[in-house]
Amino acid sequence: MSLISSDILTICTKAAQQAGALLKANFRHGELSIEKKADQSLVTNLDKEAEQIIRSQIKAKFPSHGIIGEESGREGAGNDYIWIIDPLDGTHNFIRGINMFGVSIGVVHQDCFVAGVIYLPVWEELYIAEHGGGAYKNDQKIQVSGYQNLAESTIAFDAGIKKDPRMETRVLGVLAAHTFNIRMFGASVRQLSYLAEGVVDGIVEFDDHPWDYAAGACILTEAGGRITNLEGGPLTPQDNGFLASNGKVHQQIQEIVHNSR
Repeated sequence: MSLISSDILTICTKAAQQAGALLKANFRHGELSIEKKADQSLVTNLDKEAEQIIRSQIKAKFPSHGIIGEESGREGAGNDYIWIIDPLDGTHNFIRGINMFGVSIGVVHQDCFVAGVIYLPVWEELYIAEHGGGAYKNDQKIQVSGYQNLAESTIAFDAGIKKDPRMETRVLGVLAAHTFNIRMFGASVRQLSYLAEGVVDGIVEFDDHPWDYAAGACILTEAGGRITNLEGGPLTPQDNGFLASNGKVHQQIQEIVHNSR
């Protein structure tokens, strides 16, 4: 039984595509207004404009629902239904002209990730999922990879490694020794969508926020994968950082991270 109305996924999709169209139209074109936030990450005028597009769509259809946005903060966060938005995931990629970025809109019902849409506008890739309904990329059903051994697996790793370089390089070194290869994409929308469709087999992120993973958590789970907090427990929107996998190599990743941190 679905935990959401059909209108929720419709609005998720429409808002993500409209915000994505704005990003694509301005990618590598025109001047960006760039600011540095308190955590030293960067934000552009397009992050803010894209978030406003998404918020206006949600408010028009679901005025009582809560919203958590990376750029605009929390609004009505005590509601049973919370929309969690990253209007431009991969801002640093976008600024430097790297085409791995996208829009992430997730819906949470009482801490359960019940709907998610990721849209990568340059690639024209739309990933959609709802609780119990499977995961889709451009209307084609997707699923995670079948690799069972870490030695054969490709793992996406936290690109924000400079936040805690001693710890993260230690984990990275051990992980690299036990995997086929490691990749850093710099955008959770790219990592989680790749994992959901079987391109990579696991992800280690130490400092991702709910707006980074809310949509991807639903999409990945519906594609047959697994996502947990860094300790291996159930992931909730209160967690920072996560481990994600095709489900088959999760325990192997978790043990390495636990023993190496």
